[in-house]
Amino acid sequence: MAIFPVINLENINGDGRAKILEQIEDACQNWGFFELVNHGIPHEFLDSVEKMTKDHYKKCMEQRFKEAVASKGLEAAQVEVKDMDWESTFFLRHLPESNIAEMSELDEEYKEIMKEFAKKIENLSEELLDLLCENLGLEKGYLKKVFHGSKGPTFGTKVSNYPPCPKPDLIKGLRAHTDAGGIILLFQDDKVSGLQLLKDGNWIDVPPMRHAIVVNLGDQLEVITNGRYKSVMHRVMTQTSGGGRMSLASFYNPGSDAVIYPAPSLIEKEGEGEEKKEAYPKFVFEDYMKLYLGVKFEAKEPRFEAMKANANLGPMATA
Repeated sequence: MAIFPVINLENINGDGRAKILEQIEDACQNWGFFELVNHGIPHEFLDSVEKMTKDHYKKCMEQRFKEAVASKGLEAAQVEVKDMDWESTFFLRHLPESNIAEMSELDEEYKEIMKEFAKKIENLSEELLDLLCENLGLEKGYLKKVFHGSKGPTFGTKVSNYPPCPKPDLIKGLRAHTDAGGIILLFQDDKVSGLQLLKDGNWIDVPPMRHAIVVNLGDQLEVITNGRYKSVMHRVMTQTSGGGRMSLASFYNPGSDAVIYPAPSLIEKEGEGEEKKEAYPKFVFEDYMKLYLGVKFEAKEPRFEAMKANANLGPMATA
């Protein structure tokens, strides 16, 4: 069985750079997912984020989740639940404007550490995008520039807790989907598993690793790379015991008015002298999101085809 890619970034600016870039390229092409260690975010800081996130759930969200489960009769489910997820979540928006100050349930200490967490993850996201540019033969900053739009990227964190579930065979923590956006960085529980990705027709566990950051690619990077990299279906399975699972998924996405299309140089390189049309459409990211929200848990290919059919932005530049 293939081994899930774990990449050590420790020597990325030293003599290990070429090997690390090769590992990242392999993971992007063949997995759409990888796990980072020695990524530069201090372990003690991540421990504090985890503790405060779990404390906040216990204090402010656990009872509310139990009441919601009871009101919907989920614990008595006899058939698979296909229209609901076994998760308790809230969303922190960081860019273009933060909403953390408006989150009245968060205490001040938690707000401050989440602001710092967001900045560290933002920096790591942008570092990774430049490493992808290097692998793709794109100029440094190309992906960040494409994501920028007129107001900069859209960046936020979904904070999730997945409590123990009495019917794990009938209720998913999060149903299978690909992510709509750009690059996603996940800080997840290292004791309770649950995240799985679909590879070669099989569901594979993403191993919980202490202090690691899981990276996965969204639909927009598939479009920009003209399919060289692929977004991958993934899901969260529920557990009957072992305590709840925590995850903080940070989405570094294009700005709402960013225009997304295959990088011209990648089309030309793939064509190797013969005429090759781009395999993916050109569209405004906000338009893609409007479509995605209604069909998130369905296959991505019809979304791309729908955007191609609705394209009204004219011919794509090739220079």
